[in-house]
Amino acid sequence: MVEQLQNAGFEAYIVGGSVRDLLLGKVPKDFDVATSATPEEVQEVFPRCRLIGRRFRLAHVRKAGSLIEVATFRGMSTPDGDHETLNGRIVRDNVFGSVEEDAIRRDFTINALFLDPVSGEIRDYVGGYEDLEKRRLRLIGDADVRYREDPVRLLRAARFMAKLGVEPTDDTAALIPKMAKLLAEVPPARLFEEVCKLFLTGHGLRSLEALQRLGLSRPLFPALPKGSGKGKIRIDTVLRKTLENTDYRVKKELPVTPAFLFAALLWQPVKEQSEQMVKDGEARYMAILKASELVIAAQCVRTAIPRRFSAVTRQIWVMQARFEKTRGKRWKRLLYEQRFRAAYDFLLMRAEEDPSLKPLCEFWTEAQKDVDLSHVRRHNRKEDRDRPRRRRRRPRSA
Repeated sequence: MVEQLQNAGFEAYIVGGSVRDLLLGKVPKDFDVATSATPEEVQEVFPRCRLIGRRFRLAHVRKAGSLIEVATFRGMSTPDGDHETLNGRIVRDNVFGSVEEDAIRRDFTINALFLDPVSGEIRDYVGGYEDLEKRRLRLIGDADVRYREDPVRLLRAARFMAKLGVEPTDDTAALIPKMAKLLAEVPPARLFEEVCKLFLTGHGLRSLEALQRLGLSRPLFPALPKGSGKGKIRIDTVLRKTLENTDYRVKKELPVTPAFLFAALLWQPVKEQSEQMVKDGEARYMAILKASELVIAAQCVRTAIPRRFSAVTRQIWVMQARFEKTRGKRWKRLLYEQRFRAAYDFLLMRAEEDPSLKPLCEFWTEAQKDVDLSHVRRHNRKEDRDRPRRRRRRPRSA
C-alpha cells in the first residue's frame, strides 16, 4: 500500500515500532504508515478505508486481511491550526506537516525511523538508528514538555526498557518519578490497555521491575500496598509467580487473560481487607466478596477493568473461600463451576507463598482425578462463545 500512495504522488513510509522491530530482527505484529496525504486523500486512493478519530485523524485501511493505520505527517502547531492542549496535554492535533516535522513530533528516537519498503531506504532525522544500536532510550525534545503532552509516554518508557532491553538516558529517566502523578489525567480505559501491553505480551516480570525502578507502580496501582521507596508497591509471591507463568504462556503461545492478571495484581489488598473483616466477625466468603468490591472500585479510578474481566476476577477470589469447605458432599459441585480451573490455578499460586495451603491443593488435585470434567470445560468454552457481546460503537468519521 506504500507503493500505491507513492504512485499517487505522495510520500509514504512504514514508520515507528514496526521499523524498530525489523532492525532488531523481530517480526512486527502490525505496520503503521505515515504519509504526506491527508486523510481525505488517503480515502481517494483507498475508497473503502475508514477515517476515524478526533484527537488524531487517521485512516484505517484493510490489506490482505490486516488492518493498517495510516497517519498524515504531523506538523508543528500554528496559531490557526487544529491543535489544542490542556495543561500541556495534547487533546487535539490535526496540524499536518513534513516528514522531518513528523519525526520531531514523535516520542522516542527509536520510534522515529522511516522505512521506504520500495527502495529499502531508512530515513533518520533524530539519531534513532544509533540509539537503537546502543540500546539507548532517548526522548525527542524537552522531557518536561513531551511527558506533559502525553503522560502515557511514562509507561511506554518502562515498557520499552522491559521489551527491548534499552537503557534510558539521564534526561529521559530523571523526570519520570516526579511526573508520575500525571497518570491521573489519563482516561482509565486507556491505562487498562497500557497495563495489558505491559503484563500480557511476554515481558510482564521485567515490566514490573521497570515500573518499580521508575517509581510508576504505585501511581498506576493506587489500590496496592506501598513498598519501600517512592512510587513502589509491595510485591508478593503470588504476583511474581503469576507474571513468570504469564510470560511462559505467552512464549508458548498459550492463552492469557486480564482477569487472572488482575486477580494476582490486586490480591494483596483483598486478602488484607478480608482478613480484617473476618476478625471483626464477618464470614470469610462475604469478607472476600466485600473486599473485592472495595479494591476493584479503588483501582478502577486509575485503570478501568471491563466488567467481563472484573466479574471473573471476583469469582476467582471468592472461590478461594469455597475451596476451604471440603467436608460433606457439597464440595463436589465446585468442580463443575465455570471458573473452577482458573480459581484452582490461583490456589496453587497462593500455595507458593503460603505452604499451609499445600494440603488443600492436594485435596483439589485428587478430587479432579475422580471426575471427568472434559464435557464441563467444553460446555464452559461454548458458553463463553455464545454469551452475547455488547456491540461496539463505530467511531465517528472525522
